[in-house]
Amino acid sequence: MPDLKILGLPWWSLLLPPTACLPLLAGGAGGSWPLLLLIATCLIAAVLVAVFHAEVVAHRIGEPLGTLVLALAVTIIEVSLIVSIMASGSEQAGTLARDTVFATVMIICNGVVGLCLLAGAIRHRIIAFNVEGTGSALSVLTALTTLTLVLPEFTTTSPGPTYSPAQMLFAGLMSLLLYAVFVFVQTIRHRDFFLPAGDADEAHETPPTLTTSLSSFTLLIIALIAVVGLAKQLAPAIQHAVSAASAPPSVVGIAIALLVLLPETWAALRAALRNRMQISLNLALGSALATIGLSIPCVVVVALWLDQPLVLGLPAKELVLLALTLVISTMTLASGRATVLQGAVHLVLFAAFLFLAIVP
Repeated sequence: MPDLKILGLPWWSLLLPPTACLPLLAGGAGGSWPLLLLIATCLIAAVLVAVFHAEVVAHRIGEPLGTLVLALAVTIIEVSLIVSIMASGSEQAGTLARDTVFATVMIICNGVVGLCLLAGAIRHRIIAFNVEGTGSALSVLTALTTLTLVLPEFTTTSPGPTYSPAQMLFAGLMSLLLYAVFVFVQTIRHRDFFLPAGDADEAHETPPTLTTSLSSFTLLIIALIAVVGLAKQLAPAIQHAVSAASAPPSVVGIAIALLVLLPETWAALRAALRNRMQISLNLALGSALATIGLSIPCVVVVALWLDQPLVLGLPAKELVLLALTLVISTMTLASGRATVLQGAVHLVLFAAFLFLAIVP
């Protein structure tokens, strides 16, 4: 039974994605602890099987294009959730995109990158990556975060930390254009900048067939739908716990973002432990770029279409954390080598982000 394969894939990898979607039919965890435990178990299973199928697809299409599969799939599903909440007219619709993008950037640049740097350096002492690739990604990330999260706090055409309709359109178009150029550079023009230095260890493995790859891609989408849907189902329980702890409402969004980013976090960590830090950074930074480059244009269109206010500018505390994160990230990625110290610094920043979100 353990060796049984269907369409070139282990039997459990075909069974887990649709099985993980079953709790979605229940409509929510409510106050039932058994159902809550089932949802959490299915979420973990969905994360693990999503990473498995993402690696199958990545092996078929090669790097660095393979790292885009997981990041784009998660981001597209996440954007659809944001848009659906905005269309529903929720009270948090005006700040949802800003809070989601900021939380994603902080979680990835400090939490995911810090964890991968620390774990990789503990196992391999000194880890290496390409400065050309990571530097390019970080420069685009700096430009996108400044354009979408910082400048609205200082523009004067519209009151408050907002853009005028013309400014929103400009920011949305520039975000999409810059992300498209980055993907072109990463996958075509300067593909070698984003490849790991030692890629020979997997070169001898036979790539999966087209049928196996298409099956894995379909199952990856199903698994990611389960991840996002189950994370949303856990939101009421998380909100209850946050309220009981008298923490700010924004903590709920951070907790959900942490759950949604689990597949990418696990995939990036696995790559770091295999001493493939470039792949790990491609996953992490690519996910942050996709979140901004795809979500901002979508929410701008929805906000203009529904004539809804869209608050993008960050408050002062968040601006300081964002600036510190970008400066430290630049220092970390400037040399192309890192040790446990860099990982520890990023994890401390991540801990500060979480602590100040709970105790503002």
